[in-house]
Amino acid sequence: MISLRDLAFAHPGGGFRLEVPDLTVTKGERVAVVGPSGTGKTTLLNLVAGLLIPQSGTVDVGDTCVSRLPDPARRAFRIGTIGFVFQNFALIDYLTAGENILYPYRITNALELTADVRVRAKNLAQAVGLAGKLARKPAALSQGEQQRVAICRALITQPTLLLADEATGNLDPENKDLILDLLFEQAAAQNATLLAVTHDHALLDRFDRVIDFANFRTSR
Repeated sequence: MISLRDLAFAHPGGGFRLEVPDLTVTKGERVAVVGPSGTGKTTLLNLVAGLLIPQSGTVDVGDTCVSRLPDPARRAFRIGTIGFVFQNFALIDYLTAGENILYPYRITNALELTADVRVRAKNLAQAVGLAGKLARKPAALSQGEQQRVAICRALITQPTLLLADEATGNLDPENKDLILDLLFEQAAAQNATLLAVTHDHALLDRFDRVIDFANFRTSR
């Protein structure tokens, strides 16, 4: 499902540089990514999603070489194929929680906002304990609630690839288990691949495989 080959990325102006000679994640696999801060774990997710483009090498998701798509095609592919839980949530502050969950359907004509989609949004919200808070804007939600909105938004399109950047980072132990259960349940239902960055080593035994990012070459 994910294949990185001879990948090299550096931020403009120099500084941090990431090199990944070879990384493959198979379809349906649940993979955790760990490693010290600053080793490029979030950068990896952004490269897989096509939010960043490598200076060399390739990033393939399924049969699509994401790193070679032009900007509009890359954006359309991301919206239709990938669910991304961002570490900073990336919620739209002037939209309600419910509108944020449905946001992918409002920014592309490739997705149709049907009655079934609205029902799915309500069911996801209920599953994470947000059923009574869909009319609230992000500022009226706790950090944990904002994170759960972001997770519902990532799941609403029923993506074939889920990318999660510290998806359980702002949650108490009970809600960590609930969210991880939901991510695994939704991934299994769609036969989707899950690639998750986490610092919580207590969760690692629930994944099929763990990639230690300290093993990839980084420099400053």
